[in-house]
Amino acid sequence: MPLKATDPHAKTLILLALWDIGAAQQEVNKGLLTKRIVPKGGKIGDFQEVLDQLSAEDLMQVVGKKVFLPAKGMEYLSAGMNNPEFLFKNQIGAKTGNSLLRWIREMGTINNEASSLVASTENAAEKKPPSDSLARIASYEEFKQVALDVYDNLNRDYNLDNLVPIYRIRREIGDRVTRSQFNDWLLEMQANDIFQLMGGEMPDITPDKAEDSITTSLSGLRYYAKRLNS
Repeated sequence: MPLKATDPHAKTLILLALWDIGAAQQEVNKGLLTKRIVPKGGKIGDFQEVLDQLSAEDLMQVVGKKVFLPAKGMEYLSAGMNNPEFLFKNQIGAKTGNSLLRWIREMGTINNEASSLVASTENAAEKKPPSDSLARIASYEEFKQVALDVYDNLNRDYNLDNLVPIYRIRREIGDRVTRSQFNDWLLEMQANDIFQLMGGEMPDITPDKAEDSITTSLSGLRYYAKRLNS
């Protein structure tokens, strides 16, 4: 049955698919989303109304042939996944089941009702218990360790050559800290010679990426973090 813009679960499922293909970390090709949400024999036009609504509500950002899941979309997705009314009446496919399973493993915030959906799939035996990895960061020392871990993971997984975009660190840490806390603590890491915050050129810069970078009082806008030897 085609998704409809009036169905809030359709929005949640499309945002879940976006998250699962990595759109919360970087812009991805719209074709990847099409492959995930359009069933065999279907067409993207069946989904256009709900896609337009997601874009109009800033839950999904479309730039040319690229699509991105912004913080507002992540907030909506999280709320949808924790909504007790988010239930399936019919059998779900492996892709949706695996996306739900990955959400549980990485986010650790899904409620019991949604967890029971995955328990009904053939992959339920692999489910891991929720972790507290998304707890609020309460101190600079905790932030420092999290930021270094995020930096190392991004640098390794995406071959960033020790120049990790600050906007990607910010988005990876997400709402575990406020924007002002992120700015203050990242600048403190620079003052402590842990990170060097660098400017330069960012070929794929967009207004939202610039906003999620950081501005220093002396040097202006900084796009990249480089870990210093200490």
